Amino acid sequence: MRYVLAVLVEDKPGVLVRVAGLFSRRGYNIESLAVGKTVEPMVSRMTIEVEADEKILEQIIKQLYKLINVLKVSNLTQEPSVDRELVLIKVSADVGNRAEIQQIVETFRAKIVDVALNSIIIEVTGNQEKIEAITMLLSQYTILEVVRTGKIAILRGSKTIK
Repeated sequence: MRYVLAVLVEDKPGVLVRVAGLFSRRGYNIESLAVGKTVEPMVSRMTIEVEADEKILEQIIKQLYKLINVLKVSNLTQEPSVDRELVLIKVSADVGNRAEIQQIVETFRAKIVDVALNSIIIEVTGNQEKIEAITMLLSQYTILEVVRTGKIAILRGSKTIK
């Protein structure tokens, strides 16, 4: 099963390396990782998506808490939350197929952020299902390159991770 963890850490050099090293040493693969500052000074938030069973997840959480710079670990998987990912997709495009590509982009409420003679760059924000769906439709036009940010997630309502 895929789990989404929100990890609050001290905003110090080397913290990301220590967290990634923990996963690497144990042989766990990080499916997605996004890191950014929070409203709290000197605190960053990592959103980590990992494929694991419950026993491995429990071990991951215990090991994360052993790292000195980790302040809090929250499992968002079963909590009501909103998750998103940003993707840039460069598609081969010419005068003959630009209108078709534009129609797909509009259907998914995505944006064209760059147009060149033989390609278009599309910005898509959404959940994993939306990203997979638009990628599948655009694949008929030859996808040249894809860049993904990694999943970010936040709890719904007034509940926060602090």
